Amino acid sequence: MTPNRASELRIEGLTAEVAGREILHGIDLVVRSGEVHAVMGPNGSGKSTLSHVLMGKPGYTVTGGRVTIDGDDLLTLPTWKRAQAGLFLAMQYPVEVPGVSVDDLLSEALGAAGRDASVVHAEVAAEAERIGLATRLLDRPVNVDLSGGEKKRNETVQLAVLKPRFAVLDELDSGLDVDALRACARRVEAATTEFDLGVLAITHYHRLLDELRPDVVHILVKGRIVATGGPELAGQLEETGYAAWLTDDDADEPAPAAADPFADPFADPFA
Repeated sequence: MTPNRASELRIEGLTAEVAGREILHGIDLVVRSGEVHAVMGPNGSGKSTLSHVLMGKPGYTVTGGRVTIDGDDLLTLPTWKRAQAGLFLAMQYPVEVPGVSVDDLLSEALGAAGRDASVVHAEVAAEAERIGLATRLLDRPVNVDLSGGEKKRNETVQLAVLKPRFAVLDELDSGLDVDALRACARRVEAATTEFDLGVLAITHYHRLLDELRPDVVHILVKGRIVATGGPELAGQLEETGYAAWLTDDDADEPAPAAADPFADPFADPFA
C-alpha cells in the first residue's frame, strides 16, 4: 500500500455565514499527514458548519480567510475538485443514492482521479469484511435501506478505498452502537499509519476519542476556537463540560433544535 505524500491542511482566519448570520468567526488550525485533530464544542458552536464550509456546501458564504491543501486554495474549487485534491467528508447523516452501487461510485471517483479503478471490487469486499459490514449489503444502492450503523460502516469503507489525504468526520459516532463505533474509529485510526491519513474529527463526546486517539483537541465555542491542547483536554471536558468556556450570555442562549435524521444531512447549518 502506497502512503500519501506528506501533506498539510491549513485553515487560516476562516469566517463564514449562513443566511446573513455569521457562524464562524476566525478559525485557525493546521492538520498534517498522520495527525488526528478533534474539534469539540456545545450545540450551536459551529462544528458542523466548519465541515460543510470545508467541503463546499451551497448556501454557506465564506467571508474571510483561506483553506489550503499543500498551498492549493480549496475555497475556489467546487466540491468534486476538493475531493480530488484529497479531502473526504464523512457526513453525520450519510445520504442514500438510489440506483448507484458502491462499486460504481468508487470506480468513477478513482477513475476521475487518474487511479486504477479495476481494484475497486476486491478492495471494497476486503474493507467491508475488515470493518464488519455484511458483503450482501454491498449489492444495494449506496446506503439504501441500511441502518445508521451500516451507513457509517459503508462510509468508512469508502474512505479506506479512496485513501484521501484528509478526512473530516462530522460526528462519526452519532447513532452508532459500541461495536460499530469501535470498528469505524479503529479503521480510521489505522489509516493514519497505513496511508498517512490526516483526520479532523468533529464530535460531542469523549467515547469516539477512546478509539480514535487524537494528537490535538480543539474546543470550539460560538464559532471560535477557545482552547487547544492534547488528549487530556478531552478528558477534562468529560469531567467539567464546557462551563469554563461559556459566558452567562452563552448559557442563556437556547440551543438549536435537533437535526432530523431523516432529512437532508446538510439541512441544519447551525449544528
